[in-house]
Amino acid sequence: MVHTARDWLDQIHALPLPPRVRIMNVCGGHERSITAAGLRGALPPNIELIPGPGCPVCVCPEEDVYYAIQIALREAVTVVAFGDMLRVPVNLPAGEIRSLEQARAAGGDVRPVASPSEAARLAESQPERPVVFFAAGFETTTAPVAAMVAEGAPDNLFLLLSGRLTWPAVALLLESDTPGFDALVAPGHVATVMGPEEWAFVVDRHGLPAAVAGFTPDTLLAAFYSVLRQYLAGHPFLDNCYPKVVRPGGNPAARRCLDETMEVVDATWRGIGTIPRSGYRLKPRYAAHDARHRFPGYGEEARRRAGQMPAGCDCAQVVLGKLYPIDCRLYGSPCTPRTPVGPCMVSDEGACRIWWSAGRHRE
Repeated sequence: MVHTARDWLDQIHALPLPPRVRIMNVCGGHERSITAAGLRGALPPNIELIPGPGCPVCVCPEEDVYYAIQIALREAVTVVAFGDMLRVPVNLPAGEIRSLEQARAAGGDVRPVASPSEAARLAESQPERPVVFFAAGFETTTAPVAAMVAEGAPDNLFLLLSGRLTWPAVALLLESDTPGFDALVAPGHVATVMGPEEWAFVVDRHGLPAAVAGFTPDTLLAAFYSVLRQYLAGHPFLDNCYPKVVRPGGNPAARRCLDETMEVVDATWRGIGTIPRSGYRLKPRYAAHDARHRFPGYGEEARRRAGQMPAGCDCAQVVLGKLYPIDCRLYGSPCTPRTPVGPCMVSDEGACRIWWSAGRHRE
């Protein structure tokens, strides 16, 4: 029997829920779907849905954004990045160039791309000019980048890689003194690539209910129902509520490309700090395509602002699920999508941007 969103809502409302139960939805895409469909208002009021750390633009470290800006301004290159990354600001005094968008306005050759293949085609079309691909993202974005490298990237294409794995940030939260949630809904697109087994630690090590969900209201509500049933029964397990797409073991071809071209290393997350084994780096045999090797000297130690956001910005607490976007001190004034102060107001997967665009404004 196929359950509709209405069916799942009816079943959730029929559950004997406690006064408060908190479910973290890791993915920014989940948060966008939840907000667009009005699921918070449709669920019982004692269910809290907490946005999690699944926004790659939000956690991309400041030093990487700064590196890309400096290359664009000081080298005879074309810098390309996924569109959201062009507007991410770094901590610099007023009047200085604070984003790739501003670097483009200042004369840098900076262009948005939608995919790694678009970056490769651009490099092939201008073989005499270096192209630097600022590749920020999680596993679902990094896997196509790895495939492009494995298949043979153009000689003039260089990667400024800022890839991250999703699960270590959740592990960091669960290993803290106050995780702040009672159940987890894991991202279906990451599980499609890496396999749902990546999220088994939530159950095995921490005893919390977990479910993998897709991005439509019915699959999200199915996951909420699953973790609520697990919570009430006191019998947590990892449920796959996206079986049409998510398979055990993930995508073998994508994982082979990642294993062939990338190695997993400790990595910085903006506003959070260094998380062990949470980032990707090109393996040494692909160093010829590493922008940091080709254009050294822009990784200033002073840019390593682990734990810092712009003054007054609470993006880090929003990413960690400690605050709702509307509780940020700068939310809506002065920080809006038109004039973002922190990265969470830039990306379509940033909780602040999602809430503001849905009309969640301060009175």
